[in-house]
Amino acid sequence: MSDWMDTLPDAARTYLEGRRLDEVECVISDLPGIARGKAVPATKFARMPYFHLPDSIFYQTITGGWGEAAGEEGFIERDMVLRPDMSTATAAPWTGDWTLQVIHDAFDREGVPIPFSPRNVLKQVVGLYEARGWKPVVAPEMEFFLVARNLDPANEIEPMMGRSGRPAAARQAYSMTAVDEFGPVIDDIYDFAEAQGFEIDGITQEGGAGQLEINLRHGNPVKLADEVFYFKRLIREAALRHECFATFMAKPIASEPGSAMHIHHSVMELATGQNIFSDAEGEATPAFYHFIGGLQTHLPSAIAVMAPYVNSYRRYVRDHAAPINLGWARDNRTTGIRVPLSDAQSRRVENRLAGMDCNPYLGIAASLACGYLGLMQQIEPSEEFQGDAYEGEADIPPVMGQALDLFDAAGDLHEVLGTEFARVYGIVKRAEYEEFLQVISPWEREHLLLNV
Repeated sequence: MSDWMDTLPDAARTYLEGRRLDEVECVISDLPGIARGKAVPATKFARMPYFHLPDSIFYQTITGGWGEAAGEEGFIERDMVLRPDMSTATAAPWTGDWTLQVIHDAFDREGVPIPFSPRNVLKQVVGLYEARGWKPVVAPEMEFFLVARNLDPANEIEPMMGRSGRPAAARQAYSMTAVDEFGPVIDDIYDFAEAQGFEIDGITQEGGAGQLEINLRHGNPVKLADEVFYFKRLIREAALRHECFATFMAKPIASEPGSAMHIHHSVMELATGQNIFSDAEGEATPAFYHFIGGLQTHLPSAIAVMAPYVNSYRRYVRDHAAPINLGWARDNRTTGIRVPLSDAQSRRVENRLAGMDCNPYLGIAASLACGYLGLMQQIEPSEEFQGDAYEGEADIPPVMGQALDLFDAAGDLHEVLGTEFARVYGIVKRAEYEEFLQVISPWEREHLLLNV
């Protein structure tokens, strides 16, 4: 037991210093990004090199239904072998006892990675870059809402009550006073993040009522996806301590902006550490433009991964803080692809299309895959967009059904993400979409019941 504890990351060791570890939560992300797994006593975990879960966790929809994706053998729920990645061991500081969480990787009985496990999908894409001598670097931005407790799904979601005793107000972007309204929740977010060893680059108030954004430092895509995966749980737990909910829905309130997971990308040479988007004189390279061209060409086919639910498409509203296009520009937040201000070594490309409701492993993997295809296919982008991109035509599928059609036909994207992943994802998401289409909405009852 002591030898195992000595290998823990520094933050986990600090958290447990002078205390007795009670439990370990063995977790893995399913397709929606829900943590699945088992909680085991610490003494058992110390003797347990792996554990089993059925592969059916990856065939499950967000509602608990099932997609018919099991393959030729049928739905036999074959056991996977889940092995811990101890570099991900971190505290669960909201629990009543001393608990660690550890993310696991999924393999079959021959030790082959399960191709539709989201973390494995991202690892595969990163591996393609590394095989070319490149190191992809990402920095995700997480937007979310703090809302009043919503116990009846029939009721609309409302802003939370702030520290002042008034409901959170909209249109106060970057207001420090607005941030102060949520001070107790934010304090717990910081405390939990510190206990887990996560470095927050900043917290700001966004344009929606009770909408916040947390920025993370740039780094390894798998590590950053792990942190977003952990952060979603961390933020929810902090909110629950203060009688409110944290939601990562793309569009929880009709009159407010949606929540995005903007993804900043750069690519370094493994041998030199040089950013391949800049040359020796600090000018943009062909690789920089090819990466943008890949995003423009392949993002429509990847939208079903970055906007994975019917609600996701309600976020793409003209003039409402979400892009509707695939234009690119420097320092222009109306375009879907933005190049932020930076020095040459920090030159990067921001994908503003991904929603915060996407699985972080899959959203980052899909975005990197589009850029990779641009590099491999040497795709030239359009001319840099000038002006307000909201005045142009929409370039992305407006509804989930069209997005799934584009994804299912995207052979190049399937090769990068993995054909077996693409098969399973398409089937599960199609089942989820068809399930939604069976629901009769309040709009239909209000306007059709007595009028048609």
